[in-house]
Amino acid sequence: MMTIFSKIIKGEIPSYKIAENDQFFAFLDINPMMPGHTLIVPKVEIDRFFDVPDVFLQNWLAFAKPIARAIEAVVPCDRVGITVMGLEVPHAHMHLVPINSADDVNFTRPKLKMEPAAFIAVQEKIVEALNSQV
Repeated sequence: MMTIFSKIIKGEIPSYKIAENDQFFAFLDINPMMPGHTLIVPKVEIDRFFDVPDVFLQNWLAFAKPIARAIEAVVPCDRVGITVMGLEVPHAHMHLVPINSADDVNFTRPKLKMEPAAFIAVQEKIVEALNSQV
């Protein structure tokens, strides 16, 4: 069965896309912990993070690094944290979350409610910062 993330990658479900390449797709989490909270998923459906082939893991971090730097550049935070939970969707995924404390990645906390305009604004800023790194 196709996951919601695969449907997002294929464009069947809209998203606030940040970046993509032949292996990965990055987009804003619609239930964010903080503004700029970004998900990165492999384009191949693999349920568990540690079932992802080793070469994908290396490439995943290399793909995430400039995105994390772009988030840090435009979202007020101390740093960007990386979290892998894998409980919400059976498709391996990584969370990049702007953080100022460990509590900012407490997934039991209520999520932010953001209007589409706020998502678009942060998406545009992150993409612009990402493109300026090239």
